[in-house]
Amino acid sequence: MLNFLIIIIVFICMEGATWCIHKYIMHGFLWVLHKDHHDHSSEGLLEKNDYFFVIFATPAIALMYFGSLADFNYVFYIGLAVSLYGMAYFFVHDIFIHQRLKVLRNTNNTYFLALRRAHKQHHKHLGKHFGECFGFLYVPKQYFKKKKQ
Repeated sequence: MLNFLIIIIVFICMEGATWCIHKYIMHGFLWVLHKDHHDHSSEGLLEKNDYFFVIFATPAIALMYFGSLADFNYVFYIGLAVSLYGMAYFFVHDIFIHQRLKVLRNTNNTYFLALRRAHKQHHKHLGKHFGECFGFLYVPKQYFKKKKQ
């Protein structure tokens, strides 16, 4: 039960960490890697922004590895939660929102439509400044209200 709680708590905390990383690192000193995600300047299937998958997966894999060496202690489950969040990010952000695979195009789900709207608002700004909606799974209420109008 404790391991399950660790996974849930870390997964939820990853939303706050993602917001901070996105706003201050990806739109900060690592803008050089994130820029092509906003201005679509890359050619081909991959973007420089895709390096973030490796950057974020590395500590998660290390946590799972070292936690497994210690009889699958809490460190393993922290790494597992970070990995699960990364998988959710990939499926929701890359597949659902940005349609890198042409599936899940049509939905009437209020949450998913609000999520897509908030992310489009984030991408309205092509530069690294003046951004908004830096989170991933949390959607501000205003994007749900637009659905009702």
